[in-house]
Order: sequence, then structure tokens, then C-alpha cells
Amino acid sequence: MQRFTEFGFGVPWVMGFFHQDWTYDGPTAADVVAKHLAEESGEEVLAVRRDARTLADNLPSDTLEVLWTAGAQYMPGFVRTTGTEWTRTVVGLCEARLSARADVRPLTGADTEDGWSRRDAVVAEIGRVGFLAAEVREALVDCARRCTPDLAFRVLLRAVVNAPGAMLSADQYERMQNIGSDLHYGEFVVDGVRFLVEPS
Repeated sequence: MQRFTEFGFGVPWVMGFFHQDWTYDGPTAADVVAKHLAEESGEEVLAVRRDARTLADNLPSDTLEVLWTAGAQYMPGFVRTTGTEWTRTVVGLCEARLSARADVRPLTGADTEDGWSRRDAVVAEIGRVGFLAAEVREALVDCARRCTPDLAFRVLLRAVVNAPGAMLSADQYERMQNIGSDLHYGEFVVDGVRFLVEPS
């Protein structure tokens, strides 16, 4: 089974929009998300909606804020909105995009993988990334247990890339690759953290 893409997808893909120069893509965070959704396939939009719904329905607002902030290089912030409101905004943007398309088929096969069989491995890997703040690790564990291990693992990969001073051992990376393989990820999902592996 293969996913619809070889690259990152879903909410962690959206988190990647928010880098230091994100405002060049739109005046507001919602405008940036809408712009990218308009350029992507129906499967990508469905994957984002699936993740965002899962997050909004299962985690409290403060936990969502921790996850969005950890997964994005530069999150606009949660002064005028809450984690729940922002996550539901993303759901709404997906709904608007999908309503404008008549050719979107539901996600099937590997694209519906939740990763429950790998939950313990994902939780253990979260615990091993000591360079992440304790509140980030706690939020990721909550995500793995209350949302899906698959989603928590993809957010973990984003958080690792953005963490100051992040370094991974070869063993950590190999375990991450194995989890990614079990979850049917494409070639470039776990590969995105390979540059952080300590030279042997």
C-alpha cells in the first residue's frame, strides 16, 4: 500500500507554510492556508481536513497551541484566536475548497492508516527526543493517545526539524524510518529529519 504522496501531508504539511517569510504568501494565516489548498489535489485537502478534525475534536485548546507552535517554524501566535478556533478555521478552509470540487474521492487504503499498532513505539520515540521541551513532548503523547499515533508522529517530525539544537542518533533515525515504513509513508517524510543525524 502507498500513500497518495511521497512527501509530508496533512496538518504537518500546513505547519510547514509558517516559516519566517510566510507573509509573502498572504496577509493572514488563513489566507496562506487557503492559497496552498487551492493549489493542491483533493487528496491533500482531505488529509488536512482529516487531521485538523481529529485534533480539534480530541485535544484541548492549549495543547493544540503547543503543537501548532512546535510544528511551525514561525506561528503567527494565539493572541486573537485560540488553538481550537485556529484548527477549526483550517477545517473550514478545507470544507470550502472541497465544496468547490466535484471530483474528490474519499481517502482509502494507506491514506486512512491511523497507526494504532505502532502507538507504543511512537510514544517511546517522543520520550527519547530530550531536546524538545517537556510541554511539547507531553502534547505529542496526548496526540498519540487521544488522536492517532500517525498524526502525532508526523507532528513530531515537524517539531524535530524546528527545535533549536536538535540532533538525532543513527539509532533514533533508524527507528523513525521503521515507524514511517510501517505507516506507509512516502520516501521523503521521515527523510526530512535525516540532516539532523549525528555523524558517526
